[in-house]
Amino acid sequence: MLVSAEEMLKKAKAGHYAVGQFNINNLEWTKSILLTAQELNSPVILGVSEGAGKYMTGFKTVAAMVDAMVDSLGITVPVALHLDHGTYDGAKACIEAGFSSIMFDGSSLSLEENVEKTKELVAICKEKGMSLEAEVGSIGGEEDGVVGAGECADPDECKAVADLGVTMLAAGIGNIHGKYPENWAGLSFETLDAIQAKTGDMPLVLHGGTGIPADMIKKAISLGVAKINVNTECQLAFQEATRKYIEEGKDLEGKGFDPRKLLAPGAEAIKETVKEKMELFGSVGKA
Repeated sequence: MLVSAEEMLKKAKAGHYAVGQFNINNLEWTKSILLTAQELNSPVILGVSEGAGKYMTGFKTVAAMVDAMVDSLGITVPVALHLDHGTYDGAKACIEAGFSSIMFDGSSLSLEENVEKTKELVAICKEKGMSLEAEVGSIGGEEDGVVGAGECADPDECKAVADLGVTMLAAGIGNIHGKYPENWAGLSFETLDAIQAKTGDMPLVLHGGTGIPADMIKKAISLGVAKINVNTECQLAFQEATRKYIEEGKDLEGKGFDPRKLLAPGAEAIKETVKEKMELFGSVGKA
C-alpha cells in the first residue's frame, strides 16, 4: 500500500537523516529500488517526472504498476509514489491516478500565482491524505525541459509558501540537476540555515543529489534537509552496466535475444547505487 510521505519525512527531520527519492523510468528500476529499500529496511520515495510518466503510458499505468509491485514483492517498508517537478495540470492528473504524493513546481510563476495554485492543491491533498511538495527558487540544470540556473531561494518567500500548509519545501540553495560542473560553487549553507530558521519543523528537500560531496550532504541534513532526490546517478549506473554487458557480447543467447538478461546488469547497478545513497542519507533501518 502506498503512503503519504508526511510521516516518514517528519521522522527523518526529527531523527537527523534523509529519505531518498529515486526516480523511476520502467519496471526494472522500480523493482530494484523497492527490493533495496526492503533489504535495508528503509522508507523510500519513488519519483516520477511528467516525461517519465508519459513514457510509461500515463500516470494511471505507473500507479497501478507500483501498487501491484509493492503487493507482489511483499514490500512492508513505507513507500510513497511522488510526482517530481509537476505542473499544475500534472499534479491534478496524479491526484486522480492514485499517487500518494505530489510536487507542484510553481517556481517559474510569480509568487502570487504560485501561492494561489499551491493553496488549492494543499486543500485537495489534505482531503485525500496526500503529501505535497512546493518549490521556491528554481533548481539549476534541466529536467524534462524545466531549466533553472541554480538560484538561492529567498527565506521570506520560503516561509510564505511553507505557511500555506505544504508537507515539504524544496528550496534552491545552489543545487542543480544532472552533472555538476567543475566550477560549481557548492551549496549555500547560509541560505539553507536561514530558510530553516524561517520554516521551523518543515522538512526541507534537496534536489540534484547526484554529485554533491558526502560532507555537503551530511551538513545539509544537519540543517533540516529530510528528503534528497537522486536520478542522474541511477541513470549513469544503469547506462554503464548495460553498455558493458552489450560490449562483452552477452546479450545474445542461443537463437534469440532476451531483454531480461540485457536489463539485469543495469538493474543490479541501480540496487548498488540506491544502497550507497540510503547509507549516506542515514535512512537504513528507519522504516
